Amino acid sequence: MLVGLSGNAYSLGPGDERDFPEMEALRLIAAEYAVPVAEAKVERAVAERAPERRGKRTDVVSREGNDAGNG
Repeated sequence: MLVGLSGNAYSLGPGDERDFPEMEALRLIAAEYAVPVAEAKVERAVAERAPERRGKRTDVVSREGNDAGNG
């Protein structure tokens, strides 16, 4: 769907997919409310890298050369 559309049995938002009878589907496409969807759907898995962890640094040294933790 390109726009929101509600009926007795459904409530659709932009990006939602629903099967309609052929004539209704053609009418929605002609009115530019919807676009045809490919018959076969292929779901693909995507590997994500773990987020980089940024912890508190413990090796910080002050300008005087002393450990910051020994203040």
